[in-house]
Amino acid sequence: MAVLKLKPACKDYIWGGRRLMEEFHKTYDGDRLAETWELSCHPDGLSVITNGDWAGKSLKEYVAENGIQVLGRNCRRFQEFPILVKLIDAKDNLSIQVHPDNGFALQNEGQYGKTEMWYIVDCKEGSYLYYGFSREIDRQEFQQRIENDTLLEVLNKVPVQKGDVFLIEAGTIHAIGKDIVIAEIQQNSNVTYRVYDYGRRDKDGHQRDLHIEKALAVTNRIPILRNKNAIPHLANCEYFTVDKLNLDGCMMERMVGTITDDSFVSILVLDGQGVIRCGDDCVDFAKGDSLFLPAGSGEFSVEGPCEALVTSIGKKASPIRIAVYMSSKSIEIGLMDVNQSCIASTTLSINPKDGWQQTIARIGDTVRALLHEHDLRLDNCVGVGAALPGTIDPKHGQIIYSNNIGWADVPFVEELQKHLPLPIYIQNNANCIALGELVSGAAQGCANALLFTIGNGIGGSVILNGQLFEGGRLGGGELGHTTICFDGADCTCGRKGCLEAYASIPALIRQTREAMLNTDDSLMWELCDNNLDNVTEFTAFDAAAQGDPPAIQLIDLYIRRLCAGIINAVNVFRPEVILLRSALLDRREDLLDTIQQHLATECFGGDKNSIPTVRKIALGSMAGLVGAANLI
Repeated sequence: MAVLKLKPACKDYIWGGRRLMEEFHKTYDGDRLAETWELSCHPDGLSVITNGDWAGKSLKEYVAENGIQVLGRNCRRFQEFPILVKLIDAKDNLSIQVHPDNGFALQNEGQYGKTEMWYIVDCKEGSYLYYGFSREIDRQEFQQRIENDTLLEVLNKVPVQKGDVFLIEAGTIHAIGKDIVIAEIQQNSNVTYRVYDYGRRDKDGHQRDLHIEKALAVTNRIPILRNKNAIPHLANCEYFTVDKLNLDGCMMERMVGTITDDSFVSILVLDGQGVIRCGDDCVDFAKGDSLFLPAGSGEFSVEGPCEALVTSIGKKASPIRIAVYMSSKSIEIGLMDVNQSCIASTTLSINPKDGWQQTIARIGDTVRALLHEHDLRLDNCVGVGAALPGTIDPKHGQIIYSNNIGWADVPFVEELQKHLPLPIYIQNNANCIALGELVSGAAQGCANALLFTIGNGIGGSVILNGQLFEGGRLGGGELGHTTICFDGADCTCGRKGCLEAYASIPALIRQTREAMLNTDDSLMWELCDNNLDNVTEFTAFDAAAQGDPPAIQLIDLYIRRLCAGIINAVNVFRPEVILLRSALLDRREDLLDTIQQHLATECFGGDKNSIPTVRKIALGSMAGLVGAANLI
C-alpha cells in the first residue's frame, strides 16, 4: 500500500468549537471539537488507517510492522516518529504557553520538546494571536507579570489573515486567538507549559494548572523575528519541511512528484477534492483528509482542485554523531561531524568491578560532560553509534555475550537511553572498525574486504559487496573463532583450537612464557628482567629482531598460525583486501610483507588466482569511532 488515508484522534478541549465537524467532515459525538491529530503516532492520540490491508490499524502499528524504512533515511536521527500534524479550531482564546527545547524536555519530561509551525486556514476579521514578546524583559519582570496577571501587556499581539505562516520555535511564548482555524505541524511531543489561562476552569470546575517555574526556565524573553526565510517552502527547520500545494483545476490541475528513500510525505487537505495516485493505488480525497505516503514510494500524482500542506523530513544541518568504541579495557567516546572528523573525544578505563549498569551510566555522564565542555547540546546530536565487543544483537539493542568483559544479556540500548534519550545503534566493534575503513580508510573503494583485529581477542569482520556481512544469525563474521587446530588450546569462547587461542595477545604472551621456560639462555629473559610477570606481546618480537633463536622460532610459528586463520577466510570470501589492526605492526614493519608472502603461496589457486592485498588499517584508533558514527 503506497497511499494510506488516516482517521484522526479527536480532542474536545474547553476552547474548541464545531468547525472541524461541520466544515472538515470530522466525525465526533461531542458538543465541541478543538483538535484533530491527523498524523500521529503519539500515545496520547493515535491516527488510524482507514483503507487497504491496514484498515483499522494505527499508523504506529504500521510503522512498527514495516520498519523504519517507511519513514526514510532522514528519520533515523529521531528516536520515535518525528512529527505530529493537527487541525485546530479555536472558538475561544487558547492559554498563553511555551514549549521547551529537546534538551530540557528529554531531561524533565522524558519526551522531545516542541517546535511547531502554524498555517492560518481561516479566521474572522479582526482575529489575532500572540507571538513572542513586544520588547525584551528580564526573568524577574516575566515572573511578576505572571503573578499579577499583566503578562498580556508585554506580548506581541499579531493580527492574522488566511494564509499567514508562523514558525514557533521552542522557547517562544505564544497563543492562538479566538475564531481562528489552524493547521499545525509540530515535533512529536505533547509538552506544554501554561503561564496564563484567563482564569478559566475545566469541566470539573477546577482552574487549569500553570507551569510557571518550568516556563521561566525555558522561555526566550527577546522579541522574535517573524517568519525566517524558508523560500521556496512555507516552513523549513531541522524537524520538518512544509510546502503548499495549490491546484485550481484549470491552469494547474495536476501535480507530479517523487517520494525518495529520504523521507515519507504527509498530505493534509485544507480544501477541495481529487485523487492521488502512487504505484497501483488510486485514492480519493476531500477537504479535511490526511494522507501518508511511505518513503521510497516513487512517483505520485495529485489531481483535482485543492489546497493542501505537504510535509516531509529534511536532513539535519551540521549534525553531530556521538560515537562510542568499547574494547575489553577502555571506552573511547567521540563527537563526529558529517565529514568523519572528530570534534572532541575522551577515553574511559573499564573497571572490572563495575557492573554493566554503572559502566553504561558513566558513558552517558561522560557524553553529556563532553557536549557541555564544547558548548553543544543534546539536540545538536542525531544519535549514538556504539561499537561493542562480543556477540551483538543490533535489532534488539543487546550484548548477547562478551567473553572478554564478562557481560551477558545486557540491554545496552535500553540502558543507555536512560542517560542519552536519542536513537542508539550498536554493532560489534570489529565490524565498526571495518565500516570506518570502508567509509574513509584503507578499504575505501573496495567492494569486498576482511578485517582482523589482534588484541585481547581476535576480532573479525567481513565486507561483501560494499556492506557489512552479519549472516543470517547473530555472531556472523567471528573470524577469530574459526578452528586452526582441532582439539587444540582452550579458547575463551569455550571451544578448542580457535584462531584466537593461538594469535591473540594473551595467547602470544602465554606462548612467550612457555618458550622461556623451555630455555635458560634466551634474550627474552633479559628483556623482561628475568620475571615472567613482565612478559608483554612485544617481548618475543623484540628478541627475535636481535637474532634470538628461541624467539625467532616462536614468532615464526605465531605468524604461521595467524596466517592459517587469515588464509581460511580468504579461501571462503575471496576479498580484494585484508585489513589488520594490531600494535604488533608498529614493532615489526615487515609483518605485512611476511603475511602477504604466506597468502601468495598458500591461498587456494596460488598465483593462478587473485591474491588480496594486506594492509594496515589507515585510520588507526579513529577507525572504530568513524565506523560507530556511520551506524547512525
